[in-house]
Amino acid sequence: MENELITSIIKQFNYYKAVGDKTFDQLTFEEMTWQYNDSANSISIIVKHMVGNMFSRWTNFLTEDGEKTWRQRDQEFEASYTNKDELISAWEQGWICLFNAIEPLKNNELNTIVYIRNEEHLVSEAIFRQLGHYSYHIGQIAHIGKMLKGNDWQPLSIAKGNSAAYNKVKFLKEKENK
Repeated sequence: MENELITSIIKQFNYYKAVGDKTFDQLTFEEMTWQYNDSANSISIIVKHMVGNMFSRWTNFLTEDGEKTWRQRDQEFEASYTNKDELISAWEQGWICLFNAIEPLKNNELNTIVYIRNEEHLVSEAIFRQLGHYSYHIGQIAHIGKMLKGNDWQPLSIAKGNSAAYNKVKFLKEKENK
């Protein structure tokens, strides 16, 4: 029996990854390293933090604490990517780690106990915790991208003022498929 919950979770992670991917497509590396001020994070730093979190949380997800002893969280907030290809490669590797941990899960494992920072979580709770964490940061990434691009920003979903036209086209397509 297919696990519809896991399938839905994977769909949501893929959606948020795509938002990040579409944002990166619009930006130069220099834009990805821009910071509003010294206490703000650049897109590059947010990605580095997310990747560090992904490797820590999803490596040996069912058998080890999600906060690995080898993780250097504070270093995740220091800029170190030297080009866009390096940043995107790290981003992709983080997502591969996540999907490799989630895709094989079975229904009966959702209520298994895992640990994050020695705190008990059901597998389902741990997944939802990370889904919220990543969507938060990807929202930051998209917002920074939108601020940087201004009027040149290409919307990642339905553009402002186009909802009625979108809904009309969607309705007509659905009607044709019936």
